[in-house]
Amino acid sequence: MSLQTLSEWLRCPNCFLPLEPGGTLTLGCSSGHSFDVNKRGYATMLAGRRKFIGDSAGMLDARNRFQTAGWYEPLRHAISETIHAERPQRVLDVGCGTGYYLRAALADMPAVRALGMDLSPVAVARTVRAHDRIDGVVADVWSPLPIRDASVQVILNVFAPRNAAEFHRVLGDRGLLLVVVPHSTHLQELRADGLALDMQPDKATHLAAGLADRFELESHRAISMELGLSPTDVTALIGMGPSAHHMGRNVPDAADTPERTVTAAFDLFSFRRR
Repeated sequence: MSLQTLSEWLRCPNCFLPLEPGGTLTLGCSSGHSFDVNKRGYATMLAGRRKFIGDSAGMLDARNRFQTAGWYEPLRHAISETIHAERPQRVLDVGCGTGYYLRAALADMPAVRALGMDLSPVAVARTVRAHDRIDGVVADVWSPLPIRDASVQVILNVFAPRNAAEFHRVLGDRGLLLVVVPHSTHLQELRADGLALDMQPDKATHLAAGLADRFELESHRAISMELGLSPTDVTALIGMGPSAHHMGRNVPDAADTPERTVTAAFDLFSFRRR
């Protein structure tokens, strides 16, 4: 990451002109707007009040423990395989989290650069720190994205909100939008015990309908597995996702959590920009 590579992704959130390196750790546009770049190497482009909050350090710690144990490796491999087939030059990860899936996508593609975007500054800092070809920006997906028009070939969106109009704008012609959503059976054992949030019915159907005006569905891949989890793994799984926002400090301790089998099930969709 450098100030130059970061600027090449971004536009001014006020006037939409391209941002360029200014002074030390500063980006600016020709209209005179300027923005500080964190010494950790990412820019924050948030304005006004927001409906949602980003993931906490505790949630990201839990996610890192669970992911590095390899439980979601089949999903990570499927994402990497799909992106590699595109042979992109620039990949945007919206809702980058720990950067777990994005790092795999960059493997064996030394010419590819990536931008990790998240509402959580902690998440963006960790993603940028983990790989020297990832730049970072803290931004709200529901606002106009501070990203230049047609500047990416692939958008990765794993368990994160989507802004169809903005995704269409920042993707180049016939670019790929790769979306992962949980299947209705995902974590069904935990949900039955009140340890995970209920999901929207027919989530996949709503996803395709919401994107249909700007994207055509190219492929769908279902991934399902049964995980034999230790008490520590179960606690990390509960603590790393949206359930942790609602449970707060009531996330169960590993000492109070039995070993159990948990279903992990995902729908992996490839959409092509119209």
